[in-house]
Parts: sequence; structure tokens; C-alpha cells
Amino acid sequence: MFIEIETNSAVPIYLQLAQSIIEGVAKGELKPGDSLPSVRAFAADLGMNMHTVNKAYHYLEEKEFIQIVQKKGVFVHENGVRLASPSDRDRLKKELRPIVAEALCLQLSNEDLEQLVRDLISKIKEGE
Repeated sequence: MFIEIETNSAVPIYLQLAQSIIEGVAKGELKPGDSLPSVRAFAADLGMNMHTVNKAYHYLEEKEFIQIVQKKGVFVHENGVRLASPSDRDRLKKELRPIVAEALCLQLSNEDLEQLVRDLISKIKEGE
């Protein structure tokens, strides 16, 4: 799995890392049960602070994408790929709202916005 971090991005580094791991799960590059590097090893591999990796891991654990097992390691959660619960849907709706509002301010039509989402889904599934 390739992880690209944009240091000049307004998106915090821990969130970029977490989003890269989520995308790896979405693409099928990471499967439930797969192990991830330890915080220390991942930080060294990526050349970043251990606290940044730790924050990303705890963010992913909270969302049930990974499971941290003391003295055993970090694993993609068995529920990492699942049907969205009502609370998952509510959270995603809240997270998408500002993006949709911005798209409307940019006068994107419903069709344009739907096409953008379809294009993103295709690119993620194709591994781009």
C-alpha cells in the first residue's frame, strides 16, 4: 500500500494517514485481519512523529477500521468492511454537508455532483 502525505495540505497529517489506510481497506489492499506496522515502525517508515501515527491509529480504532491488541499488534478490524449503521450514515451526512454546500456555491448541478462521486468510486475501486 502506498501512502502519500502532503505536508503543505490544510488536512492534518494524522488524518491524511488515517484516510490513506481507510482507502487501502476500500480498495481491498488491506483486508480484515491484516496486520499493520507498530506505531514506532510505521513512524520510522514514513519519517514522521510517533504521536502522529498514534493519533491516526486511535482515530481509526474509534471508527472501527482497525483494532489495537496490546502486545499483539494492530490489525484491520473484522468489521472494517461492513454495512453502514444508522450512526455511520448520520456521521457521513454531517461530514459531507460542507462539501455539498461548497459544490452548490460553485453551482455544480445535482448531476455534476453525482458524477463526481461516481468518478471517485471508480478510481478508488480501480486503485488509482
